[in-house]
Amino acid sequence: MDRMSELSPRRRMLVLAICCMSLLIVSLDVTVLNVALPSMQRDLGASVAGMQWALDAYTLVLASLLMLAGSTADRIGRRRVFKAGLALFTLGSVLCSLAPSLDWLIAFRMIQAIGGSMLNPVAMSIITNTFTDPRERARAIGAWGAVVGISMAAGPIVGGLLVDSVGWRSIFWINLPVGLAALLLTWRYVPESRAPKARRPDPVGQLLVIALLGSLTYAIIEAPSSPVSQTLTFGAVVLAALLGLLYYEPRRTEPLIDLRFFRSAPFSGATVIAVSAFAALSGFLFLSTLYLQNVRGLSALNAGLWMLPMAVMCFVCAPISGRLVGSRGPRFSLLMAGVAMTASGVLFAAFDAESSNVTLVIGYFVFGLGFGFVNAPITNTAVSGMPRAQAGVAAAVASTSRQTGGTLGVAVIGAVLASGIGSGQYREVFAAAARPGWWIIAGCGLAVLVLGAVTTGGWARRTAERAAGRLEDEGGGESRTGSPAVRNGARAPERQVAPE
Repeated sequence: MDRMSELSPRRRMLVLAICCMSLLIVSLDVTVLNVALPSMQRDLGASVAGMQWALDAYTLVLASLLMLAGSTADRIGRRRVFKAGLALFTLGSVLCSLAPSLDWLIAFRMIQAIGGSMLNPVAMSIITNTFTDPRERARAIGAWGAVVGISMAAGPIVGGLLVDSVGWRSIFWINLPVGLAALLLTWRYVPESRAPKARRPDPVGQLLVIALLGSLTYAIIEAPSSPVSQTLTFGAVVLAALLGLLYYEPRRTEPLIDLRFFRSAPFSGATVIAVSAFAALSGFLFLSTLYLQNVRGLSALNAGLWMLPMAVMCFVCAPISGRLVGSRGPRFSLLMAGVAMTASGVLFAAFDAESSNVTLVIGYFVFGLGFGFVNAPITNTAVSGMPRAQAGVAAAVASTSRQTGGTLGVAVIGAVLASGIGSGQYREVFAAAARPGWWIIAGCGLAVLVLGAVTTGGWARRTAERAAGRLEDEGGGESRTGSPAVRNGARAPERQVAPE
């Protein structure tokens, strides 16, 4: 029997702090690494594609394993999987700091990602099972979400200080004390818990997802420098894996990805919104870091300071968006996010925002505002109207979509940049080579805007209710996710799920 609900208030707050520590090192690792990219590129002699792999090796593995890690933790024990994730993530961080070459760095980043896949979804399960009172759970999830904002705001500064003072390898050292402390505290204070009925493994579905995401990423990143036949081969693997998922998954009783979810317009919209928003974020950070350090010649710390307006706006707007979603539903937040992200992309693509310090800061400010608003409504929109028993799986798909978007953003925009630069002088051609990438970011923002408008109205809610009704009929009559507030697109307190 789970002992979570028997914990004292002080013990529950300690469990929350331990879970937030795991989120901090995972979130900080992404923002810190972006600032260190140019330094790593020079030290390891890497190409643009090499830097893409340094980022995408992590997010690709993370996206592929999130759902597997969550279901495994429900089955064999959440604390056990959480401890394994902390140990593996910390070990991977140490190995990354010792990497002698780019190839080894990429391999060690993948070890990090295996550990990371066991942290965020499992920590969220621990939190929701520890805080059973709806009001306490809402406050706990609010604290969890604030950690993401802290990492966004602190990452560029912390990364810049470490890279300039010690070197890029030191960005991985900061995970060691935090990871070890979280591991020891988990061992001592976090009780074990399991799901009453865990989902069965789906190894075939898991392999198909890995083949789909891996082949797609490889084909995009390597396309500018690889023979056409090789790109087409990996494209064929992508198509075969996709068709395999469409054929195999509906025939399983407990599939890795339940395709019936996509009958719900809010769920489908949230999936594409997550991919679009995080593709825009990862591409934005990738282009900005390379521009500020390789073109403007700024130090890592100064580059981090230039990006601070974006990070601060994410930090400020995220809780505002969460409150708006709770009181008014996700529509306003998604529309605000879509408008701001599109405007920022157009500012760089059409008006050369990087050519002036004022417009550069405005571009960062506006993008941070947009991304700050987009994260909170994604999970809410995905689980809106779903049966209670399926809400966790729907939220896991949304989390996977975030990581998939991050992977594709770096892959696509990096490939466009590499193709534009070619053999030209880096500084002279960067602005022109980056322009198509900025247009892609603007297109991602436009997708958020359009889908936010279409998938949060009355028609979309009705499709969610019909999909939930079918899932209930086919799955044993589970109750829907909470109150009418949820079915109408607002976040009810008892089912809040934090964004990663």
